[in-house]
Amino acid sequence: MLTLLGYGMVVVFMALIMTRRLSPLVALTVIPIAFALLASAVVGGFDTSIKDMMLDGIRKISPTAVMLMFAILYFGVMIDAGLFDPLIRLILRVVGHDPVRILVGSAVLAMAIGLDGDGSTTYMITVSAMLPVYERLRMDPLKLAGITMLCSGVMNLTPWGGPTARAATALRVDPTEVFLPFIPAMVVALAGILVLAYWMGLRERRRLGKVVLPGAGRLGEEGQLPALEDGEELKRPRLRWVNALLTALLMTALVLGLLPMAVLFMVGFAIAVMVNYRDLAEQRRRVIHHAGNVLPVVSVIFAAGIFTGILSNTGMVEAMSQSFLTVLPESLGPYLAVITAIVSLPFTFFMSNDAFYFGVLPVLAEAAEAYGITPIEMARASLIGQPVHLLSPLVPATYLLVALTKVEFSDFQRFTMKWAVLVCGVLLLAALAFGLFPLIGQPGAAT
Repeated sequence: MLTLLGYGMVVVFMALIMTRRLSPLVALTVIPIAFALLASAVVGGFDTSIKDMMLDGIRKISPTAVMLMFAILYFGVMIDAGLFDPLIRLILRVVGHDPVRILVGSAVLAMAIGLDGDGSTTYMITVSAMLPVYERLRMDPLKLAGITMLCSGVMNLTPWGGPTARAATALRVDPTEVFLPFIPAMVVALAGILVLAYWMGLRERRRLGKVVLPGAGRLGEEGQLPALEDGEELKRPRLRWVNALLTALLMTALVLGLLPMAVLFMVGFAIAVMVNYRDLAEQRRRVIHHAGNVLPVVSVIFAAGIFTGILSNTGMVEAMSQSFLTVLPESLGPYLAVITAIVSLPFTFFMSNDAFYFGVLPVLAEAAEAYGITPIEMARASLIGQPVHLLSPLVPATYLLVALTKVEFSDFQRFTMKWAVLVCGVLLLAALAFGLFPLIGQPGAAT
């Protein structure tokens, strides 16, 4: 009965958010409570009350939610203060009229801006800076859209980007332990995207040649940046080196694990906003300005605590995993990590990240433990499909990208899908090479 209720909860949850009958925030809160009450009535009482189940789930994901909140605020302040402006100007000066350098420069810019983990910000700044160059040289804007999205798909794997936090929350593990060993694989994937951008640039060069438009001058010579709301008033060029040093120190402390990630970003944001904006009213405005990015992500994470707390403490996830093991061919069980990595491509394309990470991944992870595959390894494996996920029609930021680049959504999907699958393949091979999760688990191994 617990198995049927568990699968029923997941199916109802996924159906409601995929058909947009309920938002993920509402579904993550209401659906598990309803099924917990139903389970209590049908199966009987539990050792832990439903209230304690929810509080336990919220308590365990609180550090992740705090980390996300202050990471988004920190990088928002850095963008407001103009930390990345010199990089944008440098890229615009360097790319000139050479399609190869323009495409590689687009990738480098998207990677740098993508450090904040917000796809919408990456798309707005990258496209606003580079699209005029593409238009003046008659370059294919699909290539700009595709390369920008691929970079965002990899950079979005930072814990504050969303997928890593969701995977860690769903499996109740430390996002730092999921992410830090993943960095080398991300570097390999980003290097692959640069190679792809170079190859695309060569094709554009052959098609267009090294074009210099009459009277156009050198593109980007003046280093014009995209206009942002109150942009110039917020810039702090004199503090740019201070901000760069602060960011470098923060990233170093994160990699070394000197303090919990949530604490590091709290301290980093406090220093950043105090140094860049002395006026208390402006500090409040900065927080309010970025609240639109913070609130949707953090509220979903807290709601997910209710979902995972009930799913785990009622015994549903254990019952579901046992049923999954009974139908899974024994010969495939040891490959569950790789299977999870592969199925994450279609699963996250046809359903939202919330549905996959909070509905499907816990079942796969529980089953994988029978083969000595840890939840941390399963969390890493589940991240492989993110470059394909961003092509999904369920991702709002993708509509922003196609609107900014003035291309058709269907054309964008057809052009980019094969490259997104290729990048996922590179991520998978790199993850296996670096031992982020095993190719073959050990049946019967204790965890």
